[in-house]
Amino acid sequence: MESVQGIASSVINNVERVIVGKDREVHLLLVSLLCRGHVLIEDVPGVGKTVLAKSIARSIGCTFKRIQFTPDLLPSDVTGVSIFNQQLATFEFRPGPIVAQIVLADEINRATPKTQSALLEAMEEAQISVDGVTHQLPQPFVVLATENPIEYEGTFPLPEAQLDRFLIRLSLGYPGRASEIDILNRQQYAHPLESLEQVVTVEALIEAQAAVKQVHVDGLIKEYIVDLVESTRKHDDIYLGASPRGSLALYNTTRAWAALQGRDFVIPDDVKDLAEPTLAHRMIVSPAARMKGIDARAVVRELLSVVPVPGARHVTAQPAGTATSGVSGWRARRAGQ
Repeated sequence: MESVQGIASSVINNVERVIVGKDREVHLLLVSLLCRGHVLIEDVPGVGKTVLAKSIARSIGCTFKRIQFTPDLLPSDVTGVSIFNQQLATFEFRPGPIVAQIVLADEINRATPKTQSALLEAMEEAQISVDGVTHQLPQPFVVLATENPIEYEGTFPLPEAQLDRFLIRLSLGYPGRASEIDILNRQQYAHPLESLEQVVTVEALIEAQAAVKQVHVDGLIKEYIVDLVESTRKHDDIYLGASPRGSLALYNTTRAWAALQGRDFVIPDDVKDLAEPTLAHRMIVSPAARMKGIDARAVVRELLSVVPVPGARHVTAQPAGTATSGVSGWRARRAGQ
């Protein structure tokens, strides 16, 4: 896992030359890249969503396209069209902006559901179909979609089927006071994005994606993941819980998260770190709970506090000061198996 950690560190350090004070969010975005998953960035305008996407693309040397979603955008504006070539007497495919390695779908909730659905096949199968012909998308392929959660006028909420396609949902939030001053200082003469260079090759990223799949997940951890997801389906405040795709998302992201820490195995803390960004957007809160101000993130945090952690029973059996918890405790329990 040292190679994965080295690649990740290079990308993160490079991106943080532009994105200030958002270490966890940058790590989560890299987790999605390692898992070949898509990200929904939900936040107010001006906090760096577009800059973050461009920084990632430049750091890896990926092709980058931006789609500005508007109500009059058509599905063909996203996927591309077939145009008749009179000289050759054949139809030629003109690819749309979706044909890129990193695609920024800006303000995705401003497009109509018909246009939003044009992304479904691309996000799930890394391919598009135009006039009955299937076209494969380049690898790696990642969609970074943004939406403004505050402004609802002229927007179309993403359907549950599309939300479920996003591996992770995250929010950048406003920077702290010191970070905002640092942003002003860094952009005194020029935007740092202009001088950002490639630090990792696409081939190295693809190798890292394959290496992440070798991270070991113990049977107890798998049971813990399933218990968490099942508990979302039984909670009184949840109308619709997370799907099996949510279990797979949590399973895959924890492996990438462990690899970023330099480990070749997953511990319960990895599951706790990734549960909220991978599960909350897949859940529908009941109307009664919404009226009480309860959201899916709060429910996930509640479930993390009540669902038993595998191996926790060993902690109470240990003498004071010798409880096996965290990374060292999980290593010790694995070694004893």
